[in-house]
Amino acid sequence: MNTSIDNNYSRLRALLFFLPVFLLTTIALLLYSRDAFCVNEYIQIQKSSFLYINHSLGQYPNLQFNLTQIGDCMIFLSFLGILIVYAPKIWESLIAGLLVSFLLTVPLKKIFAIPRPAAVFDNNSFVIIGKKLSGFNSFPSGHSITVFTVLTVLLFAFMPQKLKYKIIWSLFVVITGLILAFSRVGVGAHYPIDVIAGSIIGYISGLAGVFISREYKIWAWVNNKKYYPFFIVLFLICCIILFYRMINENLTVFYLSFISLVISLYKIIDVYAKKVKK
Repeated sequence: MNTSIDNNYSRLRALLFFLPVFLLTTIALLLYSRDAFCVNEYIQIQKSSFLYINHSLGQYPNLQFNLTQIGDCMIFLSFLGILIVYAPKIWESLIAGLLVSFLLTVPLKKIFAIPRPAAVFDNNSFVIIGKKLSGFNSFPSGHSITVFTVLTVLLFAFMPQKLKYKIIWSLFVVITGLILAFSRVGVGAHYPIDVIAGSIIGYISGLAGVFISREYKIWAWVNNKKYYPFFIVLFLICCIILFYRMINENLTVFYLSFISLVISLYKIIDVYAKKVKK
């Protein structure tokens, strides 16, 4: 599997950055044409679409609250822990991509300082699911960036060879990503453009992670079994955190994430133990 993924990554070209950069530029020009670089106008031009999407998705509060948790880096990566054993190349790209996403997200949130919906609108006029967020860090959506960073790495890792299957796989990944990203609007935490821009930035971050891991072997140690104790300790800590969250919030996604971590933990310990015995 790791060889196949490495071959897929080796075929990627820098031209893949053109589309997301074009889309971000288009969004910026549209906002500029509407004078929406001004915070108030940015919010007002999205008010009706935000309320419509929020009320539509808010009819399924439990589903939206579970889906939006997947944008949490720890939750999403918990489902992919087993790939450390079977496809470490993916984890090399994930680590690089998530670092890029972090370096983009933090300054962008501070630069734009857009107030979240709960800080602007009457809280009784829209659906708020979970903790009310009212800070000035709405743009871009960090959860959306995380989701598309991870999905982009997976998209190119498992890209089929035949065109028909490439289209099906790509559509599946993009639609899945948008469902997860727009759950942020559903829970009342972000405006639509926040998650659209965040999704595009996430794609750029994931793609950058693949290129970085391909060109520089900074994270090649992930494939070295002598470093498995690091992941064992890390996963144990995540299990404890997840157990605490399961007790407090009792969400299905936490149970699934916990089970995935335990399975990954067992497999990593088993592989490491066999290595030590040799």
